[in-house]
Amino acid sequence: MERKFFLHPITFLLAFFATVQTSQLSCNNNKVASAQQAANTPTDDLYKKYNLDKIKLPPGFKISVFAEVPNARSMALSPNGTLFVGNREKDKVYAVVDKDKNGVADAVYTIASGLNSPNGVAFKDGSLYVAEINRILRFDNIERSLQNPPQYVVVTDKLPKDKHHGWKFIAFGPDGKLYVPVGAPCNVCESDSIYASITRMNKDGSGMEIYAKGVRNTVGFAWHPQTKQLWFTENGRDNMGDNVPGDELNIAPQKGLHFGFPYCHEGEILDPEFGKGKNCNDYTKPVQKLAPHTAALGMRFYTGNMFLPEYKNQIFIAEHGSWNRTTPIGYRVMFVRTEAGKPVQYIPFATGWLQDDGKVTGRPVDVQVAPDGALLVSDDKAGAVYRIVFEK
Repeated sequence: MERKFFLHPITFLLAFFATVQTSQLSCNNNKVASAQQAANTPTDDLYKKYNLDKIKLPPGFKISVFAEVPNARSMALSPNGTLFVGNREKDKVYAVVDKDKNGVADAVYTIASGLNSPNGVAFKDGSLYVAEINRILRFDNIERSLQNPPQYVVVTDKLPKDKHHGWKFIAFGPDGKLYVPVGAPCNVCESDSIYASITRMNKDGSGMEIYAKGVRNTVGFAWHPQTKQLWFTENGRDNMGDNVPGDELNIAPQKGLHFGFPYCHEGEILDPEFGKGKNCNDYTKPVQKLAPHTAALGMRFYTGNMFLPEYKNQIFIAEHGSWNRTTPIGYRVMFVRTEAGKPVQYIPFATGWLQDDGKVTGRPVDVQVAPDGALLVSDDKAGAVYRIVFEK
C-alpha cells in the first residue's frame, strides 16, 4: 500500500488516505506522501482480469501483473532473479522466470507438488529451502533444473505438526542461519516453549534454538539493511473485539526477548485470562501498533533504486485482511517510514482490493523487491504476483 515522498500541496490535499485504519502518528512535511490515485497502467487483458483499475497508488506509481501463480504466498528471490513462490492452501512451489527482463514473467515452473502447506521459501547457496507444516526441505542446484527439479532433501522433520498457525515464513539471516517461526497452536493459550516463537538453525538443520519468545504468529520478517536487526510482523489474537488488539511490528535485536503472548497484547493490554498477575512492562513492546485484525504478513525493507530516495530502507507490509471483523479491514499494502530506527509514519500504499461495497478482489500476502527496484506483491486469493513500478 502506498507511495510518494514529498513536500508539495498534494500530500496534504490527499492526506486523508493515510488515515484509513492506520496508526495515530502525526504528519509532518518530511513524511512520505499518503496521496493515492487510481493506477493508470495500460488496460491489457490481465490488467482487466485482476481488476487492477481499482487499485489506488500514490502519483507516479503503476501496477501490472507480473505472473499468474495459483495461491501465491511467500516469495524468495535468487541472486539470478528467479522468483520462488510458495502455497498455503494448495500443495505446490513455483519458480517464476523473466528471461528478457521486461517486467512480465516468461515462464512459471512447478518445482514441487504434493507438499503439506509449503508456504515458506528461502534461497541460499544455490539451493531452495521450502517450509511445510513440520518439515524443512531443500532442493539443491535448483536453477539448473527448473524444468526437471531434483528430489528434495529433508533438512529437518522435527517441527510441530499442528496446522493452526502451522504454515511458515522462512528466511536466512545475516548470520547465515535459517529463521523458522512456530506459531501458537491456538487463538490464545499457554503451550510448550517451542510454540509462539521464532527459532533458528544452521542451514543443515543442526543447532536449532529459540531466538524469540511470546510471538503469537509471524508470517513475515526481514533484517534492516544497515543495522542488521530483525524486524517482524505479528498477528494479534481474536475475540477481544473489533478494535483490539492491533497487529504489531516488532524488533528483535538480540536473542532471548519475550514479546508478551499470551499474557500481553500490543504492548499494553493484558489478556483477560492469561494476563492475570502479569505486567506488560515485563515484555518487549512493539515499535509500531498496526491496525487490528488486518493479518499483517510479509514485510520487506525497500533496498531498490527505482523509487524516490525517501523510500530507501523503509518498510512495506502486506496486510492480508480481516476474516471476522464486523467491518472488514486490510487487503492492502502499507508503508512504514522510520527515522533513527523508529517508525514515524504508517500509511496506505496500495489499496483497492477491498472495495466500497465490501467485495474483495485480492488479498496481499508478501512483498519482495525485484532486481530492477520494482515492488512485487503476491496475492493468494487472486492467484497472481503483481509488479509495482515508479515512472519518473
